[in-house]
Amino acid sequence: MSKRHSAKYKLDRRLGENIWGRPKSPVNKREYGPGQHGQRRKGKVSDFGIQLRAKQKLKGYYGDVTEKQFRHAYDEASRMKGDTSQNLIGLLERRLDAIVYRAKFAPTIWAARQLVSHGHIRVNGVKCNVASRRCSINDEISLGSKAQEMALVMEAQNLAEREVPDYVAQDGNTKVTLVRVPTLDEVPYPVKMEPNLVVEFYSR
Repeated sequence: MSKRHSAKYKLDRRLGENIWGRPKSPVNKREYGPGQHGQRRKGKVSDFGIQLRAKQKLKGYYGDVTEKQFRHAYDEASRMKGDTSQNLIGLLERRLDAIVYRAKFAPTIWAARQLVSHGHIRVNGVKCNVASRRCSINDEISLGSKAQEMALVMEAQNLAEREVPDYVAQDGNTKVTLVRVPTLDEVPYPVKMEPNLVVEFYSR
């Protein structure tokens, strides 16, 4: 299992954006970067720097996705028909942990990953503990009986800061169905994501 070795909110501060839209984000209080050099004046960013930043932001948004997994998703998106940047978003949004997060079964993408890895999520009625599993259209994702009573899950379902998107159909509070693969415009990112720059980064 991949492990995040640095504080997750450091990414917020380094990028200068509240990429998960969370009220607790330190960007809300300190807009400069972390560390002793965080407040120094920033120079002009190169095209490569802009592309790298877009890649770090999109990859970081999905939690503990490794560079290898992210690159593999890009390679697969580039082999598919259509727009590579839209294909990449579609593949990332079909990850099981991403759907659990979208369904408001967990307050954060990391909590969603933990719910899956601890065996609290069912896909079409079968327990699945692989967070990176790619779901198909019409797959049914539901909470296990223990998870339905967890304080973490109840907290997530009461969050006012985000809504369940249209491409994830709710069936009560414990079950959702992936009805279609979303486009970039449909995904409720709190900040602007630029997958076209990620494609440029990898296709150099």
